Amino acid sequence: MSQKENNMSANDAWKALIEKYRILDEIQKKGCFHIKASQIKEFKEPRLMAKWDSTDSLPDVLRKNRINILPDSRSSYVLSDFLLYKEIPELDEHVTQMDHVEIPEYESIDINNINSEAKAINVLALSGILDDFLQTNKSVATFNGRMGTGAFEFQVNTYRNVKRRVSVNNAQCEIDGGFENDSSVIIMEAKNVVHEDFHVRQLYYPYRLWKEKVQKPIRLVFSVYSNMIYRLFEYRFTSLEDYSSIELVRAKNYSLQDTTITMDDLMEVRRKTSQRTDDHMAHTSIPFIQANSMERIISLLENMYENPMTPQQIAELMDFDLRQSDYYYNAGRYLGLFEKAAEDKQILVSLTPLGAKVFRLNYKQRQLRLVELILEHQIFRELFDRMAKTGQIPDKDDIADRMRSLNVCNEGQIVRRASSVSGWLKWIYNLTKL
Repeated sequence: MSQKENNMSANDAWKALIEKYRILDEIQKKGCFHIKASQIKEFKEPRLMAKWDSTDSLPDVLRKNRINILPDSRSSYVLSDFLLYKEIPELDEHVTQMDHVEIPEYESIDINNINSEAKAINVLALSGILDDFLQTNKSVATFNGRMGTGAFEFQVNTYRNVKRRVSVNNAQCEIDGGFENDSSVIIMEAKNVVHEDFHVRQLYYPYRLWKEKVQKPIRLVFSVYSNMIYRLFEYRFTSLEDYSSIELVRAKNYSLQDTTITMDDLMEVRRKTSQRTDDHMAHTSIPFIQANSMERIISLLENMYENPMTPQQIAELMDFDLRQSDYYYNAGRYLGLFEKAAEDKQILVSLTPLGAKVFRLNYKQRQLRLVELILEHQIFRELFDRMAKTGQIPDKDDIADRMRSLNVCNEGQIVRRASSVSGWLKWIYNLTKL
């Protein structure tokens, strides 16, 4: 593999593989295509080509052709029109579903700086959140890391509405957290970045492995820690040999801090916020926002606090392509949170002094400061006023009309970017419901 080939994007590398091995034709004829790691490596390293933990990360050529990929050994994969992902419900539950918990006072734990999956898992166990969620007692961490899956078979749903059988022989799986208590063994997949969905393989392969190892029932937990909130989901497979039989058992949110924000709090922010027009932004190099998820902007803020990143690293962390990475960088830049600088012949994205200050705030102060930064912009200020008066988020047509009148972006960009404005307004609206 030449250096040029190694620098190919994953999308271009998959295009080349699909063409060389007539993968689409083979899937159409036979239902699937088996590919070796050595074949993938002709164009790009397999580790960069086959691990897509959310649909956001999928190369366009795979997404458009409805192709997904599963490892079936340590050195091979199977491609088909598999349905492999499970949507994660949005964070909009009422406060009565959010428990406030305390943790022991350890000098080595800073609840305002839980910036890795490992730290999040440690606090999850120490705080008693995991046992409270599962209604268990004294769950103890007993295993984690990479391990072979052993041999097993399963069936999985497809876009063509037929079941396909897959045989796995000692593929590699990675378990973020494994626990045991008197009644069960717990397998946890943990994230510290918000995504719209997750790859079911991350629970199913470890489940099949440990089902053969232990006698106790296995409980499967998917955890997302972001913006000082734990979101926990328990899943089960109703049929051992059916990958697609996954179903949600329970979900609950926890915080280590006070998450109560009232409409009065938001109105006080609105009252004290100084306005600057978006015409001012139009005369800078900062584009109008094209990033729907404020939660993802916050995830990026948290992950970059002590760790400036290249655009490529941001894309890998967030399961974005480079274009989306740029959208979210610019959204943070629009709020004054992110900046770029050249260092050692590469571009690094980092937090501005304001971004670092926002990160260090507690939950309530952080959310209200972010609302303030949003409401400094006239378009959001006006639409917030309308939302406060009606109790409803303005519809996208109304948002688009106001964007036109304020000339915040080109006409061809308005419809797409109106979705982003709607997403930010929805985030503000939901703050009073948590």
